[in-house]
Amino acid sequence: MSERYLWDRSGPPDPEIERLEQTLAPLGYRHRPELVRAAPPRLWWAAAAAAVLAAVALSQLAAPPTRTTAWQVTSLNGQARLGNQGAALAMLLRKGQVLRTGKASDLTLQADEMGRIDLGPESELRAATDLRVLLQRGALHAFIWAPPRQFVVETPSARAIDLGCEYTLNVDGSGNGLLRVAMGWVAFQFAGREAFIPAGAQCATRPREGPGIPFYEDAPEPLRRAVAALDRGDAAALGALLSAARPRDGLTLWHLLTRVPARDRGAVFDRFAQLVPLAPEVSRERAMEKDPRTIDLCWDALNLENTEWWRGWERKW
Repeated sequence: MSERYLWDRSGPPDPEIERLEQTLAPLGYRHRPELVRAAPPRLWWAAAAAAVLAAVALSQLAAPPTRTTAWQVTSLNGQARLGNQGAALAMLLRKGQVLRTGKASDLTLQADEMGRIDLGPESELRAATDLRVLLQRGALHAFIWAPPRQFVVETPSARAIDLGCEYTLNVDGSGNGLLRVAMGWVAFQFAGREAFIPAGAQCATRPREGPGIPFYEDAPEPLRRAVAALDRGDAAALGALLSAARPRDGLTLWHLLTRVPARDRGAVFDRFAQLVPLAPEVSRERAMEKDPRTIDLCWDALNLENTEWWRGWERKW
């Protein structure tokens, strides 16, 4: 047999090869047009839908990431989640991203031009911007060196506005909060109700009610119990509070001046005037009417910061 036959069938065939070709011939390929049919219409729709989904997925992957804030993880003990991934040192908190710490875990965020935030175990914090965060639950300790009135912590029951300070803020699962100020001042605000808390004082807050009545942490126990009762709506506790108040507790009485019903305002003012030396122009009658200038003059008599300083945050916000 010529080798040319094996390559291009041009040479003389070998009888054995011919018999083999005849034996295998029925197994050779034969074109059958009747088997070639168009795909069902629903398959075309499925293919089109898959293409659309793929395009959407690609567009999401190509979309620019959410803007980062200036807050960066600088310390981590235990476990925490930053968005949908585990938190780690040097990670930046993104706008709208949720940060959650685990049990027995704590984490520190720092922004060079703002300050430092320490989060305790089982805390949940969301970043709105560099200047505003939301503490949904847990414990937050803030040391802020940015100018006053810039940094804000929102909670389910009040807004804490930094006035140049260091403070601790706790929020439980029901949205109740407790603010303790270690240095400087914090303004606590909700739906028109305000509280101004200096260093060494604390203030509770409740959903739908806002900040309660501030008091110094070294206040007599009867005053502390009376404040808690008044915050719960027990008006009968007012007498015990007035009796237990010291001159330093003028801070608490000042907040009561604009919160108690008109029938109790006279008793609060009279006790305030006994404890705090008032300027001659302070009128009891105008205090009964909650005259803003008279209320401001009562504040100035406390010899803390004057009203022009702490009311500046209202103009800012």
